[in-house]
Amino acid sequence: MYKSVSYLFLSAAVLALTACNNKEIKKETGDTAIMVTVDPALTFQTIDNFAASDAWSCQFVGNWPDDKKNAIADWLFSMDTLQDGSPKGIGLSAWRFNFGAGSAQQGEASGIKDEWRRAESFLDADNNYNWSRQQGQVWFLQAAKQRGVKDFIGFYNSPPVQYTRNRKAFASNKVCNIDADHYQDFATYITTTIKGLKQKSGVDFNYISPVNEPQWDWSDGGQEGSPYYNTDISGIVKSINKALQDNQLATQILLPEAGEYYYLYEDHDKPGKGSQVNAFFNETSPDYIGNLPHVSKTVAAHSYFTSSPFEAAVKTRQQVSNTISQINGLKFWQSEYCILGDNSGDIKGEGKDLGIKPALYLGKLIYNDLVNANAAAWQWWLAISPYDYKDGLVYTDMSKTDGKYYSSKMMWALGNYSRFVRPGMKRAELRLSSPGVYASAYVDENKKQIVIVAVNESNRQKNLSCNIATVSGQSGSKPVNIYTTTATQDLTKSTASGSNVILPAESVVTIVSPY
Repeated sequence: MYKSVSYLFLSAAVLALTACNNKEIKKETGDTAIMVTVDPALTFQTIDNFAASDAWSCQFVGNWPDDKKNAIADWLFSMDTLQDGSPKGIGLSAWRFNFGAGSAQQGEASGIKDEWRRAESFLDADNNYNWSRQQGQVWFLQAAKQRGVKDFIGFYNSPPVQYTRNRKAFASNKVCNIDADHYQDFATYITTTIKGLKQKSGVDFNYISPVNEPQWDWSDGGQEGSPYYNTDISGIVKSINKALQDNQLATQILLPEAGEYYYLYEDHDKPGKGSQVNAFFNETSPDYIGNLPHVSKTVAAHSYFTSSPFEAAVKTRQQVSNTISQINGLKFWQSEYCILGDNSGDIKGEGKDLGIKPALYLGKLIYNDLVNANAAAWQWWLAISPYDYKDGLVYTDMSKTDGKYYSSKMMWALGNYSRFVRPGMKRAELRLSSPGVYASAYVDENKKQIVIVAVNESNRQKNLSCNIATVSGQSGSKPVNIYTTTATQDLTKSTASGSNVILPAESVVTIVSPY
């Protein structure tokens, strides 16, 4: 049973004018108000972080002129504000660093045709460590730390080519590309690079993720990657766990980076590669590793192929949450997503789009993952992209040395969450009297604030009228800060009395309110 400390009531009706410039608000008639009730005493998951990865562009963009790469880093990591109070950046609270397998050193011989998808390794062909590798990525790693990022995740799409079966960074014939004889070598490489990068950059890696989307074949040479059966993963993790212990490192192992949510709770179409929650965290499983001290009590999976249609996506995420809740102390991270080409919704991955439509789709998906899958973290794929595809937060020219760069509305919509929903905050109960917006609420106990993120994908504006009721029974309209992302606004700040908050048409809006 929960005892409510306070409630935040929001009633929504469509308006004809925006309140972003604090002009007089006039309501349209004939609209039914949507009552939103937030109970900050009834809470769910604690938020760990919002993140993106440095694959693959940071290896080049990190060598661009200082003013340009610093401007990009500010967009991604900064918690500073502009003169009008609007955020300077989206304040990512975690950063994913791609430990490459060495395909970049192999060049054309790597078999990976796209040079931008090859990745360097700190291990050279002579098996000596070269800490001058991955310089561009290391620059962004340090830039994130300098701007206050505290969580760092190192991920490995493939073991180093020195330890793979075919001496390439992608598999042959759909076979796991590392055998048991090299598990310890891989583990040693991981601990050596963690320590080496700490010395070089000052960054501690809180997590390492040794496998990526183990269900896929990774035999087409499109990028670095390897398939794994659950038993392969279990064996590799046992070796890594021992190496971390032997080296007295605090780094945790993040698993399993499943390619689809289905593989967390059923075999789906990949026997031996599915049902991964129980495979790794149920003590009756032959592949059980949940008791190892360096295995994070976190299940990581990717939102791909399950993001739409919305009703089906809700059910899938509820199944994920139900399955994970059966294991005491286990939590869930959505650890990679971008809009793919075969997405089943009305928006496709092909074609770069800096506009609001994909941003609305993204905002709605984040809502779904946080509310229905109970995700404690939400992480995007390419922080920086040179591609004609909906896979980037920041877009750049495909240049290794210099070029133009652009922010996307997807970045700013992610910022409606990442900039304000900070690590340690808890998602709170939010109830709607009727559908109309996709809203979720988060409690900051330290600052005594409630943060609400609302997605209005409709082509009509909505009004939110806030009424704060305290435990003493007193109520009143308190000032709130509003941050709005639309086709023409990027987390633009405005203020209102609690009774005059606007959700513009096609917008993602964050409301920061005292309680």
